[in-house]
Amino acid sequence: MSTAFPYRLIATDLDGTLLRGDHSVSRRTRDALAAATAAGAAHIVVTGRAAPWTRPILDDLGYEGLAVCAQGAQVYDAGAHRLLTSVTLDRQLAGVALAKIEAEVGPLYLAASRDGLDGEVLVGPGYEVVGALPATPFTDASDLWTAPLNKLYIQHPTLTSDELADAATRAAGGFVTVTMAGEGIVELLPLGLSKATGLSLAARRLGMKAAETIAFGDMPNDIPMFAWSAHGVAMANAHEELKAVANEVTTSNEEDGIAAVVDRLLA
Repeated sequence: MSTAFPYRLIATDLDGTLLRGDHSVSRRTRDALAAATAAGAAHIVVTGRAAPWTRPILDDLGYEGLAVCAQGAQVYDAGAHRLLTSVTLDRQLAGVALAKIEAEVGPLYLAASRDGLDGEVLVGPGYEVVGALPATPFTDASDLWTAPLNKLYIQHPTLTSDELADAATRAAGGFVTVTMAGEGIVELLPLGLSKATGLSLAARRLGMKAAETIAFGDMPNDIPMFAWSAHGVAMANAHEELKAVANEVTTSNEEDGIAAVVDRLLA
């Protein structure tokens, strides 16, 4: 391998991208990223997960750089275990947005991510948490609004996640940003917020630019990050909307898709 790598910044999503289905990172992928960083690139994690749900994974990886969490709302210093920036959802606007969406599609199942490094995820009746992530149940919806939030999660009894995201955008897109981060994961975010917002902030701290960035992802919430970056790589398991805007499609997260591209660029 040569010591040159054509990008200074490698931005990777976590779930469905860097992580395999068992939430581990393969040895090949670890080695490829280590080789790229040895060649002068920086690796940054950009995830929809808020910092409390991201921290255990980064600690397990021995990751000590910056991470963009909560769909761009948080820039987290993994080495120092502290939040550098955090954007919260305007709760009044979020309430209006929810009312508009429910007027369109009927009652929703709700969850919410509280702000902060120890912010709980509150989960209401009927809401199904994807994966085995820690969550705190609530029964009284007024509990949602008692502390600052990064985002709301919504589910619907019959609509698919794509259908719900489309309906929510139509009904409330002027009040919140709606994003789909995976099957069962439709989120309401501060208006204008995306992974690109957080990534641009983190890149500026690192002294790096969009033109120097390669990004890897698998879901529609990665579309803004691809638009911001010089080169977007979708995983084979990615949502069709992301594949449609990607510069290339690699193998799946189970088949070392990130490593396949990084090794090729290093060769």
